[in-house]
Amino acid sequence: MSAEPIIAFGQQPCGFFPRRFLVAKIRTARRLQAEIGGHVVYFCHDSDHDPRETRTILRHRATGRPATLNFAVVNKLQRKFSPLYAKRIAGDWHARTLGQLTNYVNRPAIDLFRTTFAETVADFCLEMYRGMGLLDGVDVVRSSDPEVRRRACDVDDFFVDVPYEGEIVRARANEGGLYLHVGGDSFIPLPAAASGFAKEKISPTRDTRLRWMQSVIHCTHYVTGAGEQAYLRPEDAPEIAYVQREDIEGPDEAFTELSG
Repeated sequence: MSAEPIIAFGQQPCGFFPRRFLVAKIRTARRLQAEIGGHVVYFCHDSDHDPRETRTILRHRATGRPATLNFAVVNKLQRKFSPLYAKRIAGDWHARTLGQLTNYVNRPAIDLFRTTFAETVADFCLEMYRGMGLLDGVDVVRSSDPEVRRRACDVDDFFVDVPYEGEIVRARANEGGLYLHVGGDSFIPLPAAASGFAKEKISPTRDTRLRWMQSVIHCTHYVTGAGEQAYLRPEDAPEIAYVQREDIEGPDEAFTELSG
């Protein structure tokens, strides 16, 4: 048991301007910290591979109509199957996106985007969140970190990061094999078996993520989002006090305000 509260929340990188539900989790964690002390931990699940996680929904400043922007990465294989920490941003994406932002956000947000650079999708998101002041005083623990993976408990439902056609892909382990899900009931079997991989290549599935995360973070309190409440199994970590995040308007839309 920790000597002081550890207040955690988890989320994949969720847009180059983060979705508002992430901001609600951060605010809830900070409010709780003000009440009970301790420190705040962001479990950043940058091992996820779903490109839909980083869709950024912005509203036109004149018409109010929503527009969905997202990263462009170097090839289709990366886009569909590489984890977010390994998706490399296409060379022209930054300039093209910067040219669109005047329609959607104010000058400070544009200036932050202009001066933010990173090679991968996950790194770019985290640099933006830091630049916005959202992570001030927050410890970031990344699920892609090899040391985190080595320290984590073993789980029986997991993904493995493996090389495939010159890229790193996130393959689901199932019945001793590795598979890429291409949609519906279709899967691509990979030649490597799902056994014998070093722990730093393994990340949890949605259903094993809480126990895996907790074996590293050892949090006392965990801020849950609306989506998490549908599948989270508190019995996997009964020592945690679960706290529902505060409500926020337009939770799936991007948050673009800079602190200070």
